[in-house]
Amino acid sequence: MSGEAKIKVEQYRSGIGYSFKQKRVLAGMGLGKMNRIVELPDNACTRGMVKKIPHLVRIVENR
Repeated sequence: MSGEAKIKVEQYRSGIGYSFKQKRVLAGMGLGKMNRIVELPDNACTRGMVKKIPHLVRIVENR
């Protein structure tokens, strides 16, 4: 098991109607369809991407 921290990010709104750059951020995170959840490394880059599109994605709590 790796010691790297992870966060789960869920896309809960569609990227339709938003700018091309915002859609590229979704694609860069491995998202593109609603209700998808991806596990990404918890670092400054990932947090910055989430902050760019908070109206489309949310961080999911580990259960």
